[in-house]
Amino acid sequence: MADTLREQQFALSRHLRDPQANPPPPGIEDRRLAIYRDLFYNNIEGLLAGNFPVIRKTLGDERWHALVRRFYADHRSRTPLFPELAREFIRYLEARAGSAGDLPAWLMELAHYEWVELALQIADDAVPTHDPNGDLLAGIPVLSPFAWALAYQWPVHRIGPGFQPTAPPPAPTLVLVRRDATQQVRFAEISPLVYRLVERLGQGGATGEATLRALAAEAGTEDVADFLVHGTAMLERMREEGTVLGTRPA
Repeated sequence: MADTLREQQFALSRHLRDPQANPPPPGIEDRRLAIYRDLFYNNIEGLLAGNFPVIRKTLGDERWHALVRRFYADHRSRTPLFPELAREFIRYLEARAGSAGDLPAWLMELAHYEWVELALQIADDAVPTHDPNGDLLAGIPVLSPFAWALAYQWPVHRIGPGFQPTAPPPAPTLVLVRRDATQQVRFAEISPLVYRLVERLGQGGATGEATLRALAAEAGTEDVADFLVHGTAMLERMREEGTVLGTRPA
C-alpha cells in the first residue's frame, strides 16, 4: 500500500511538472487535476515574474511562459525556500548556457542583474568591526558587505523591450550595487578604476594610501600625488554613501 501511494505521488508530481510528457495517475478527474496544474504553475510563474520583471517584459508572453514551463519541468531545486527561487532560476539558465539557441545570449547576465536586488535585500552578513570616523589613508578601509562591484559582458542596465543587443559591446558593463542605510538597493554604473578600487578594498589588509598607490601603479599614473588627492576624495564619497563603512587599524 505504501509503495502504491508513493508511486501515485510521484506520478502526480511528474504530471503537474510536465503534463505534456507525463500522464496523470489513473482514476483522477482531469477537471480536478487542472486546478492543481494551474495553481502550481501560476505560483511559480508569478514569483519569477516578480523577481525578473525586465526579462518577463522583454521576452514577451510566448517565450516567457515557454521558459518558465521548461524550468518548472526540468529543474531540480536545491532548496524549498521561496526567496531562493530566483537563484534556482539562474542556476537553471547557467546549466543551459551554450545549449539554448532559442534564448538570447544576454539572458543569464540580465537574470543575475535583476536577482542582485533581491539578494541584497535579504542579505544578513555580519557587519565588520570598524571605526566610522577613521583615517581612510592611514587605516584599512572597511568595505560594506552590502556593496558589490559587478562586471557584465552585456549592457544589462539598458536591455529591455526596446533594446535587445545581438552582440556584446567591446567594453564590459561595470556596476556598483549597494544597500543603503534606508535598506534601499542602489545601482550605479562605475568606471574601471572605481571597480578596481572596490575590488582591492574587498580584499582588505592594505591601508587606503597603499591601495591608492597600487592603483596608481596599475594605471601607469605619473603624478601620484594628484592621484592620491582624487583617490582620497573618492574614498570619502564612498564612506558618505555607505560603500565604505570606516576603517580598522593597520
